[in-house]
Amino acid sequence: MIIFAIIIGCALGALIGMNVPTISYTYSGYLAIAIVAALDSVFGGITSVLKGNFDFKVFITGFFGNAILSILLTWLGVKLNIDIYLAAIVVFVGRMFTNLAIIRRYYIEKWTKKVEKEETKNENEKKTVG
Repeated sequence: MIIFAIIIGCALGALIGMNVPTISYTYSGYLAIAIVAALDSVFGGITSVLKGNFDFKVFITGFFGNAILSILLTWLGVKLNIDIYLAAIVVFVGRMFTNLAIIRRYYIEKWTKKVEKEETKNENEKKTVG
C-alpha cells in the first residue's frame, strides 16, 4: 500500500515538476525555508508515530504553521535587511537532527532485539537437538 503511494507521489511530482514554471530567484529563499520547516514537521511526525502519540491535527497545524512562520520571518528579515531566516534554519535543522537521532535509535533497538531473539532461538534449537 505504501509503495503505491510512493510511486503515485513520485509520478505526480515528476509531472508537476515538468509542467510548472521555474520559481524565480526572488522567491526561492522563501520556498527553501518553507521546505526546511515542512521537513522538520515530517520528521517530527515520524518520531511521534514511533513513540505512539501521533495526532494528525497537531501534524497539519505544525506543518503549515511552521512553513508560514518561517516565510514571514524571511520576509521580515528581507524588509529589515537582517538574515532572520538563519535563526529559523538553525532551529528547524537542529530539531530535524534530533528527530532523526530518535528515529535511528528506535530502528537500531528494534534490529538489536530481533537479532537477540534469533540468537536465543538458535541456541534453544541447538540445546534441543544436542
